[in-house]
Amino acid sequence: MPDKSTVTWLEGDQSHSALWHSENRLLPPKKMVLADDTIPADDAYRLACEGTALLWRGDFQNARQLLQAIARRIDRPRKKKRVSKKNVQEKLHDKLPVAITNDVFNLHRLAQSQRARTLGQIIIRVDPNHQIALRRAPLVAEACFEAFGEINASYLISLRELLGLVGAHEWRKKGVVIKALDANGTQRIYPHYGVFSPIRGEYLELVANAVLPKALSLNSTAFDIGTGTGVLAAILAKRGIEKIIATEIDARALICAQENLLQLGLSEQVTVAEYDLFPPSKAALIVCNPPWIPARPSSALERAIYDPDSQMLRGFINGLAAHLETNGEGWLILSDIAEHLGLRSQAELMTWIENAGLVVLGKESIKPRHPKISDATDPLHAARSAEITNLWRLGVVER
Repeated sequence: MPDKSTVTWLEGDQSHSALWHSENRLLPPKKMVLADDTIPADDAYRLACEGTALLWRGDFQNARQLLQAIARRIDRPRKKKRVSKKNVQEKLHDKLPVAITNDVFNLHRLAQSQRARTLGQIIIRVDPNHQIALRRAPLVAEACFEAFGEINASYLISLRELLGLVGAHEWRKKGVVIKALDANGTQRIYPHYGVFSPIRGEYLELVANAVLPKALSLNSTAFDIGTGTGVLAAILAKRGIEKIIATEIDARALICAQENLLQLGLSEQVTVAEYDLFPPSKAALIVCNPPWIPARPSSALERAIYDPDSQMLRGFINGLAAHLETNGEGWLILSDIAEHLGLRSQAELMTWIENAGLVVLGKESIKPRHPKISDATDPLHAARSAEITNLWRLGVVER
């Protein structure tokens, strides 16, 4: 939930106040100064690094350019330290690749968090009905209304977060082509703000191509657990499954899935329902694509990627047997990147499956194709280049 604190500041001799709005868990600024087009980028960068927010009073497009300038200063390569013979020997003798990778991931997340905090220090005031009273400010009312609903008061928001929701609004208008729904590219999914966009198509291919369980019949039901945009439920419906229940607990995702299934003409086949994981019934096929990385998310959108302590994954595994019909199957779609990051082992996953009274009936695998696989400058390149996405076919152990 966004922070609803009130921020107060002085302009001249007058005191002003506005709500603080952040869904990226940015805290309200403790110290804030006014800034405009005259501030040098180096000064803005120094203040942002110190945790001083800059309430922008200049040209909106210049604020965007300043944000980019700060980002360049954050991202510029640091001078490499001279590698001594001792450093080389220590690296050669180090036999703990998992621990090293884990440390790299944690440092990467820390750097991401620090970067986000620094870039979040440029603040924009948005007036009632989502209006911005700055020169060359874009019309953001429609994008803000889609994301936040009606706000009849002024509020402050980081420029970076504001630009992010405007970008999400464009995705929502344009949509994402889903080849697993239609090879001709005419079928699209329209992600809403805060709902993860299905831009990685490989896991969709797994669900589109896996052999359906023999237990499925004309009267059978399938579940899509944690449906998000509704894309997996739509793929199952396109494959001919007549009755599907798509569950979700996030309010935005519930609306997003309902709208997507309606525009695809699949709302008669798919019921979107608010449940934490499983509905109170059984199904011949239960599909789940939980977040892949056991770590704490830093924003609403990251909840589709990060799952603290593998809570959703373990919840799905532990509840699956009780909700499968006889000879039914559970399809767990899961990247193994957590294994390459040293955050979870496959042995641990297999233990959870066994302890839940489940057995692996088969596995389909596919290599991801996202651009970061070939980005050697990415700190997590080694893990990403080795990543595999798996569809685990799970059944109940016969007793």
